Amino acid sequence: MAGVPVAAEAASLRCGQALVADGALKTEVLAKCGEPAAKNFRTVTDSAGSVTPDRNTGGVTTERRSVTREYEEWTYNFGPRRFMQVVTFENGRLIDVQSAGYGSE
Repeated sequence: MAGVPVAAEAASLRCGQALVADGALKTEVLAKCGEPAAKNFRTVTDSAGSVTPDRNTGGVTTERRSVTREYEEWTYNFGPRRFMQVVTFENGRLIDVQSAGYGSE
């Protein structure tokens, strides 16, 4: 599924002398890094199904379930000599940090 962060390694972001890492609350990131240049919100709905044999009828029972997740992405622009950083939160906690292109003044 494209665009959904995958927890493969620990994410961290350095803001001046401060460091924020996986699991940090949005309030902690805001206190250490300040207001981001941009905020984006997105919702992802995943669905999964299962098939279970029904011993009573000899048939099968199918069940489909949807899970909706809300993500908030903050983009930090640290200037033209550094890459911008996109910080992703799920349920108010930091789950991913990705580098973007060079920032601007």
